[in-house]
Formats: sequence, structure tokens, C-alpha cells
Amino acid sequence: MIEARALSDPHDRRPRYQRIRDELRELVHTGACRPDDRLPSENELVRRFGVSRVTVRQAIDALREAGFVYSVQGKGSFFSIPKAVHDSRVLLGFHEAMAGKGYATSSQVISTGERRAGREVSEALQIARGTKVVVVRRVRCLDDKPVSLDVSYFPRDIGETLLGEDLGCDIFPLLERRCGVMLGRAQMRIEAMPCGKECADELRLARGKPVLHIRRLTYGADRRPVDYEHLYCRGDAYQYAFELTRRRSG
Repeated sequence: MIEARALSDPHDRRPRYQRIRDELRELVHTGACRPDDRLPSENELVRRFGVSRVTVRQAIDALREAGFVYSVQGKGSFFSIPKAVHDSRVLLGFHEAMAGKGYATSSQVISTGERRAGREVSEALQIARGTKVVVVRRVRCLDDKPVSLDVSYFPRDIGETLLGEDLGCDIFPLLERRCGVMLGRAQMRIEAMPCGKECADELRLARGKPVLHIRRLTYGADRRPVDYEHLYCRGDAYQYAFELTRRRSG
């Protein structure tokens, strides 16, 4: 049951719609409400929080924009699983991108090790085929719910340094602080694909369900490829935000 404790705190200076938003969002964080559970009706929220219908709608709109709820015409609003919205204009790691968005983020290292680079990895990292590379597999979570499986390939000299670090955090800062690699830019390709067994198991999906498959190649400021990744993201829990500018002709 929703209690309107936040609105009764005289020291809380947040606008009322934000306090309602955060109260409802906390239900997802604590597990009191699950994905696809229906939100109380507007009338019920008006009554419980003692606010206007406009304020309730502002709160629900804010939750919808943040990916915490979705609406179905004629049926109401429903809680959704946490959704990672990644701004593609800036090169950020997972935890960096989610900072300040109200989620508890975590990364679980599945495996680390070395393997010989095949054609795709060798071409991406600009090394000879068969050269040893370091491979790191991790599952990224929001509020303890898996949203992506990340498989990262590093040149051996960089990867061996990383293996001595805590890989449950973002690797980009480690590359800069521990490996002395100043990051420059990244190239990305995004496509939809059915998930295989490993991906399905780690993301708690049925095998064959569609996922976003992202190939990301990150370069150092010296233009050396330093990190080649395959990211497999739940389509219902991950978004990439783009801003495009029209190129002027003539």
C-alpha cells in the first residue's frame, strides 16, 4: 500500500509531483511492486496524497519519461522494469551513464581470461590474427535486474593490467587511471538479433527473444583501438538516445 509520508515532511522542499514520483519509484526499488503491476488510478493517488489531478499527472509523466512506467490506452499506467537510457553523445561507461538517475547499478563479472583473436577481433583491434587478447564477460544490472551482457576484448598489454583491478565498476576510468590510456572516440553499430543460450541465461530471457546487439570499438586519444565490445541488451530495458543534426547542402 502506498503511504504519503513524503508529503507530510515539512523539511522536504521538493515540488509535490517530484515527491509523489519518488514515492512511487521507491516501490520498484524495494520490490513492493513488480514490472507490469498496475499503478493506482489517478483518483486514488489524488486521494492518498491530497493533491490535485494535475500534480498526479505530472508525477506519472515524470515516471514515464524516466522509464519507470508505461501507459496503455484505456487500461491505465503500469510499472516497467528499470530501463537504462544511454546518451550516445558522450562516451561513458555503464555506471557513469546511469549516475544520478535513481537506479542502483551493479556489474557481475562472469569470466576473465585470454584467447587468441579471430578475424573480427584482430581487425577491430588492429593486431595480427591469433594474437592473444584479454576477454572480460560481465552482466550489468539496474536494481539487481540484468539489462545487458557485455563481452569486452582488450589488447594483451592493456588487458593484463585490468585483470588486477575491480572489474565490477566501469572499465573506462580504469583505462585512464590504471593503464594510462586517454580515451578519444568510439564507433558503434546497433542491430536487433535473437539471443543465444548464454545471453538468454544471463539476461533471464527465453532463448531466441530479441535483444539489441551493439558492437562498440573504443579508441585512445592516440587513435589506437583499446577496447572492442559486444553488448547484448534487453530490448525492454535499454535505450540509446541520439541527437542528430541535419547536414546543410550546398
